[in-house]
Amino acid sequence: MVEDRRLAVLRAIVEDYVATEEPVGSKALVERHGLGVSPATVRNDMAVLEEEGLIRQPHTSAGRVPTDAGYRLFVDRLTTVKPMSQAERRAISQFLDGAVDLDDVVSRSVRLLSQLTRQVAVVQYPTLTRSTVRHVELVALTPSRLLVVLILSSGRVEQRLVELGADLPDDRLADLRTRVNRAVTGERIAEATGALADLPAAVPPDCTEEVAAARAVVAALVEAMSDHRSDERVAVGGAANLARFGDSFDSAVRPILEALEEHVVLLKLLGEASTGGAVTVRIGHEGPIQELASTSVVATGYGPGEEALASLGILGPTRMDYPGTMAAVRAVARYVSRILDEA
Repeated sequence: MVEDRRLAVLRAIVEDYVATEEPVGSKALVERHGLGVSPATVRNDMAVLEEEGLIRQPHTSAGRVPTDAGYRLFVDRLTTVKPMSQAERRAISQFLDGAVDLDDVVSRSVRLLSQLTRQVAVVQYPTLTRSTVRHVELVALTPSRLLVVLILSSGRVEQRLVELGADLPDDRLADLRTRVNRAVTGERIAEATGALADLPAAVPPDCTEEVAAARAVVAALVEAMSDHRSDERVAVGGAANLARFGDSFDSAVRPILEALEEHVVLLKLLGEASTGGAVTVRIGHEGPIQELASTSVVATGYGPGEEALASLGILGPTRMDYPGTMAAVRAVARYVSRILDEA
């Protein structure tokens, strides 16, 4: 019971400090949270929490504020993530369902996440290497020119023009389209590239037009699948939210603004995309960059089905609403995953 009461005191300190940015005293805790004990008992509990490094006194005669370890214990002991209201879920769905392509999905997601959390939002573009091939379409623009359309599980669409050098009859084009899709549909990029290499040899040698077309189409698809430019692309939103955290966060603003200009740094902050809907929280010094030790990152993976193709999350001060932020990050990731799954 004593342990549970001290956890309740810690939880109350975290909640009050997040809400007010003011050190929290024992009298205020008793009045606001109905802990069922006297201020003297709460002071004793606070002394123990301070000895354990979970709270600290910023200056003499002040109340207490949580430490990184205190925030960590608070997050680890969350029994449930704060649920999104029905209105919030409906707003998320309506906002994201209007997206017209992958770029629009990412753009809308980062704006929505920054608005929901009032933090800096970061969304990584789906990585090409983790994607699978959903479909390949071959469209005849002229008898000797094709438009090759590659559609990936990430929602990414690549298009390439292919000049054949000779006319390709419609029946040969249909046969080639079937062969290509049979070889690559459902395959990861690496396996699909390997399967394509064997495709021209599988075409009957007497079908010279189709053999030549197969080689040209394979070259175009391999080139499209080898384009890794998006693997380190991120979208950022809500940088203006940094201005609302007050003087106590001023020293962290500059390194955050510098980090926002370096996509590699942001990807490092987000970490590996987690699967199964798990939300990761890295608090203060747990992060990989010392200059950002006064910040926390809440992130999760997203992608169709159970596979995470990329990460999204928020970056903000350690003094944040962790339950609400975790709920928002998880909800946006789930909606984006659903959109990609239905694309």
